[in-house]
Amino acid sequence: MEHLTQILLLLGVAVAVVLAFQRLHVPTSLGYLLVGLILGPYTAGPTVFVPEFKALAEFGVVFLLFTIGLNYSLPQLHALRHQVLGLGTGQVALTTLAVGATAWLAGLSAPVAFVTGAVFAQSSTTIIASLLPEQGEENSQHGRLGVAMSVFQDVTAVPFLVIIPVLGVSVAADVLAGALGWALVKAVLAFALVFFAGRWLLRPLFHLVSSRRSAEMFTLTVLLVALLAAWTTNSLGLSLAFGGFLAGMMLGETEFRHQVESTVRPFRDVLLGLFFIGIGMRIDPLAIQPIWHWALLGGVLILVSKTLIVAAMMRKTGVDTQVAWRTGLLLSVGGEFGLALVAIALDSTVIDQNMGQILIASVLLAMIGGAFLIRFNGPIAARLSKSPQSPRPEAPELLAAPQGQVVIGGYGRVGHTIAVLLHSSGVPFLAFDVDPKRVEQGRADGLPVFYGDISDPELLAAIHVERASLVVFTVDRWPTSVAAIAWLRQKCPQVPIIARARDLETSSRLLAAGATHAYPEAIEASLRLGETALRILQLPPDDIASVVQEVRDWGYKPVLEEPAKK
Repeated sequence: MEHLTQILLLLGVAVAVVLAFQRLHVPTSLGYLLVGLILGPYTAGPTVFVPEFKALAEFGVVFLLFTIGLNYSLPQLHALRHQVLGLGTGQVALTTLAVGATAWLAGLSAPVAFVTGAVFAQSSTTIIASLLPEQGEENSQHGRLGVAMSVFQDVTAVPFLVIIPVLGVSVAADVLAGALGWALVKAVLAFALVFFAGRWLLRPLFHLVSSRRSAEMFTLTVLLVALLAAWTTNSLGLSLAFGGFLAGMMLGETEFRHQVESTVRPFRDVLLGLFFIGIGMRIDPLAIQPIWHWALLGGVLILVSKTLIVAAMMRKTGVDTQVAWRTGLLLSVGGEFGLALVAIALDSTVIDQNMGQILIASVLLAMIGGAFLIRFNGPIAARLSKSPQSPRPEAPELLAAPQGQVVIGGYGRVGHTIAVLLHSSGVPFLAFDVDPKRVEQGRADGLPVFYGDISDPELLAAIHVERASLVVFTVDRWPTSVAAIAWLRQKCPQVPIIARARDLETSSRLLAAGATHAYPEAIEASLRLGETALRILQLPPDDIASVVQEVRDWGYKPVLEEPAKK
């Protein structure tokens, strides 16, 4: 209990600052950095010092890489190898090489120059993804290219997690080469261990756990798998985060991917916030004063180098000049993952504290300056390309907006029927159920059925339900449907919702929660039977349809009131 006061102080300041940043529509990662600066040892006022804080915060990067791995499994990476993956890899490699060579020629040692290039190559997906919707550019060509490349930066930056810790071992060329070679061997060994464990153990394990229908057990299993993989790579002398990434890749191939992501998201966000607070505590305002010119130069180098490199790459692929400049301006922003690499380099003694202060300050300046460039990327690109600003370029083929998927909640008798109809009609969809046997049967039929609780807001957020063209609830537990529909109607009012109802009372509850349509099964079955009878009696089809629709329009009152009259 000795640290309880400091923990309460930390949480109080974090809530106040992050709340203020959210109201101002500023990325919360910057808010966490400010919290760390306020409570750090280098500023006036209270200082928070909890010995276990650093170790706990490190797991934030583990879970960040874990969720990235979930979204980029081996088949997905293989399928995208010729598209954005190549662009993202090329941007990171060229920026690291160009900035690293510049730093080396300026007098820095090779390891420090390499770290500098790696840190400067990262861009902030958070800032890019949060500013583009506010400007109405999220579906533009440059917007899609920028977001996709920034996401792939996180994937292509994974090798840095292996290389950077080794750079602190020795600066002798022969020893360093041997250490890097051995590190790569261990990385391959770690990949093989996690890969075969994932193929042979993870899916049966999660089938067993999910059959218990216990959210608590599922959460514990997710945490165990992620941390066990991190422990494995750490035991081999590699980073914890590398293990988290490998575990995510393996789980990303299973039907449990979406539910795993929704389960780990709260842990990731909180622990990643602690990580950025730890970064903020490393910032020494007094130490920055004598090196401010180097920090400013570094910030400018980040913005200029990435803008030029990305624009040149885009032009090589045949993209319009103005779109190329706009994409480069989006990716010019400094990245949070760059701060993570700085922390790893400091802990591995690859760079000293002074160099760490320069890199952190450079990235922060590039995040602020990059946000400004993103905000005004259109006018700036128009001046650079010497052509009128084009407000909404069409998306390229490789990133064309996909047709909105249908989301089906529940894969029982009704859900299966709807899934078969959609599949036969060529309509893309995702189906979710909490019964692993149903999920297994659906996947055996070749349908996109996943394990997941459709009433979980974290799951709905993880699958980006706001992009869905339709959501269909077929679960037989109406409280589950009511809770999910109410959340959807509040967060995604534009998405139409159809729900299954057993009776008229349930239908009324679902409609009150916000469902677009909710048909009571028993009455609808009676209507279908009556409709068939009228057709056999050879009544005109238009009259039959009119009668049936009139019953529906009147809320089924005609068929409900007749028995009561008798």
